Amino acid sequence: MTNSWVNWAGDQHCAPATIASPRTTDEVAEILGRAGDAGQVVRVAGAGHSFTDTVLTDGVLLNLANLNRVLDVDTATGRVRVEAGITLNAASNALHEHGLAFPNLGDIDVQTVAGATATGTHGTGSTLQNLSAALHSIELMLADGSRVELNAETDPEGWRAARVSVGALGVITAATLQLVPSFVLEGIERPVAVDDILADLDSHVDDNEHFEFYMFGHSPLAMTKRNNPVDLPEQPRGKAVDWFTDILMSNYTFDALCKLGRWQPRLVPYIQRGAAYAGSYRRQVDRSYRVFASPRLLRFTEMEYAIPREHAVTAIREIKELSTKFHTAMPIEVRWVAPDDAFLSPATGRDTCYIAVHQYRGMAYEPYFRACEAVFDKYNGRPHWGKRHFQTADTLRGRYPDWDRFAEVRRRFDPKGRFSNAYLNRVLGPVD
Repeated sequence: MTNSWVNWAGDQHCAPATIASPRTTDEVAEILGRAGDAGQVVRVAGAGHSFTDTVLTDGVLLNLANLNRVLDVDTATGRVRVEAGITLNAASNALHEHGLAFPNLGDIDVQTVAGATATGTHGTGSTLQNLSAALHSIELMLADGSRVELNAETDPEGWRAARVSVGALGVITAATLQLVPSFVLEGIERPVAVDDILADLDSHVDDNEHFEFYMFGHSPLAMTKRNNPVDLPEQPRGKAVDWFTDILMSNYTFDALCKLGRWQPRLVPYIQRGAAYAGSYRRQVDRSYRVFASPRLLRFTEMEYAIPREHAVTAIREIKELSTKFHTAMPIEVRWVAPDDAFLSPATGRDTCYIAVHQYRGMAYEPYFRACEAVFDKYNGRPHWGKRHFQTADTLRGRYPDWDRFAEVRRRFDPKGRFSNAYLNRVLGPVD
């Protein structure tokens, strides 16, 4: 029987020679040894939530889902050692029992720790960095099965490269996370006119620890979401309320509307306006990870770009106007991230606004995404490594001040390109 792999969105497929699911790091080393003997490249699949061809291979595909344990918890320092295949959700639930939490999360938490950090996945918050900032140290296995422990002290250059590496350096098998004490968030969602948000954007962003909004090209309204820590006990919502808001309305009903828009594109403006006006005030007070993340059952593909924060208002207006020229019932999502110093982080060295555009499954995405990318290019945009883009190493090199330093670390750790594939060769260039 032929091995096959498909991503969450259902639009990236490959047929590796081998799909391996090791249970120990020794087994990972054995698999790498066999791949080396056979001259096969190796890629690692996380939860499959990347929309690009980042893990596709006809060689060996490693699935680390069985490497999913919490190995050590130090409540005094907040440092936690986990295996790389544990998901953000599983880690959050397990570590809450120890009084610890991630300082920030995105709007889904089903990704693996290794996959989320390697692609620069992020939440929102102008003073908070992307998820890779929670890494304190990582164990990286090289093509020959040897392991190196990377952190700011052991190998400063390797550390800055490995925090966001797109799997180009080796196999991350374990990580030490720097977490914070568990906290309760008050999440408030309410519709606000897009023009009103943009007229005072800095206040919205800076007066909330976490601020984001969704908007539609054909609607004047946006749905804002503000998450702020509160000194209140958690107040979990009833299961029926959760199912109605998160599953029935946000997923099943909107999925049906997107299907209608795919069948009758002329209805898209009405669907967008209806969806925007259906948004209403909603308040949630609960554990941080429950407020950050929501279920995503509806399937789509996505492009997301990181642009300098100072260009946010202009770029948001341009993308909103541009989206009206294409048939998509899906929203535009806008978030903020603080600068960091990982070589390939889309937020490296600058305060960042992320703008994400989406297309429903089965609908043409390329014309829309290429038009949006032309806007992002004007503002020196950097693509999210796990989301669709049309860049190459030649177009990206000048957008990352430490591009060549990453390339040097890559040559040091993977001189033979054993962890490369067509995607990495296109966006990072061949190792040699």
